[in-house]
Amino acid sequence: MEGVIDAVTRDLLTRPPGFDWVVTEFVRVVDARLPPRVFHKHCPELHASGVPATPSGVPVTLQLLGSDPEALAANALQALRLGATGLDLNFGCPAKMVNRHDGGASLLRDPRRVHAAVEAVHLAVGDEIPVTAKIRLGFADRRQALACALATQDAGAQRLVVHGRTRDEGYRPPAHWEWIGRIRQRLSIPVVANGDIWSLEDYWKARTLSGCRDVMLGRGALADPRLAARIRHWQATGERLPETPWAVRAEILAEFAAMQRSTLPDRVVTSLLKQWLNHMRQRDKEAAWRFQALKRITDLDTLLDGLASASAGVTAATALTA
Repeated sequence: MEGVIDAVTRDLLTRPPGFDWVVTEFVRVVDARLPPRVFHKHCPELHASGVPATPSGVPVTLQLLGSDPEALAANALQALRLGATGLDLNFGCPAKMVNRHDGGASLLRDPRRVHAAVEAVHLAVGDEIPVTAKIRLGFADRRQALACALATQDAGAQRLVVHGRTRDEGYRPPAHWEWIGRIRQRLSIPVVANGDIWSLEDYWKARTLSGCRDVMLGRGALADPRLAARIRHWQATGERLPETPWAVRAEILAEFAAMQRSTLPDRVVTSLLKQWLNHMRQRDKEAAWRFQALKRITDLDTLLDGLASASAGVTAATALTA
């Protein structure tokens, strides 16, 4: 979720009850200890006193991505000094650029490297803060999936998130939730299911097939910003809330733009807004119509007018005359 789940987005997504914790975009660790400003850029919640959390009080875990155990350990200590209360190690990123530079899912080709990375961070911070990890079901195939999962546990991880695809499968459906269940059965630490959870039905299927108590939302939380809240309501009452209407989605996007606009140039905010709308269109017809109508608009105010217009038809007309 690099470039997507920044502090503003975390704030907006966690306002209604639903999320138990959130994870930052990854801090890229190469071969040196990074200065505090890098950590504060990725996790401005570190500036707050006490537990780093969103304004609504949802705890924020700092995510590290790297392959060099010594560098990871040094940066884990830096994060601890700055106030991090949890560290998550990313072995799931499938991006070619990240993998080409020996990060993310590239380590899944050798469980020993996964173990070394987790162990270095765990030894660096000791029992002061928990270390967690996220993996996929292997790199090119699933043969090493269980070995990599066990490696995280044996090295000291206290929780493991498993995305139900290999790196080579990318985001192509389906997510193999039943394979997550095979891993869960062999581990003693909590295992969290992740991948292709777009709806209440997906949530229930992921839990049923994996046997996991908890799930992690990624792209699904952007596609429907109230999905976590609707899941939580369903858990508590058994009542199914209606799908998140466009008016609510548009309001969230407008507030996102207003908050980002206070610190970023309009052209950057326009790009970020389209990026979020692109995620929304995957599962919402209204968002898809508006994305098609607005995707070439470069003026932020015109884009916001199009998002707020009464109908997709009006939006299209606005786009054509802009």
